[in-house]
Amino acid sequence: MAFIVFEGGDGSGKSTQIKRLRNRLARRRYLYTFTREPGGTPLGENLRKILKTRSDLSPLGELLLFIAARQQLINQVIIPAIDSGKHILSDRFTASTVAYQGYGRGLDIPHIVSLNKLATGDIEPDLTILLDMPPEIALSRMSGRKKDTFDNSELSFHKRVRQGFLEQAQSDKLKWLVLDANLPANKLAIEIWNKVKTLL
Repeated sequence: MAFIVFEGGDGSGKSTQIKRLRNRLARRRYLYTFTREPGGTPLGENLRKILKTRSDLSPLGELLLFIAARQQLINQVIIPAIDSGKHILSDRFTASTVAYQGYGRGLDIPHIVSLNKLATGDIEPDLTILLDMPPEIALSRMSGRKKDTFDNSELSFHKRVRQGFLEQAQSDKLKWLVLDANLPANKLAIEIWNKVKTLL
């Protein structure tokens, strides 16, 4: 069983690469569960709507809602997938909370790490794929797309988030795959598959 997570700033192309990987897994008849954060459960999806639309949340309140959604996801989706021997593919996980609420919002990172640990127990991704791109380029890709609370944040916020992802990747190189999201989508998909298939 492999637990694979996609991370990256808004507009980095995660959705495209997740779709391509899911198609590869399906064609090869791998059994897997796909989920996303926040979301993946009825509670998580309701919290997702709040987190994506409410601009009046305090940074700490925002963090705690993410943690609540994650704990529910662990219990209702991820643990059952592990127990049934399925691979798990997730759009975001704990690294996003460190990047967005820690580096982006300025909350205490050790506290975030502790809350993540409380919510997830010993469950960690086997591989985190970071699609890295300067936020100026990523945000320009999103023109015409409906933007949420995070998308509308100032550029400096997105720069701090990017730094947060890169520093996490640097601290655990064995479990992170950092890719230049400016590369052609086909090339990225091949690099991702070459790494993922070694875990399956």
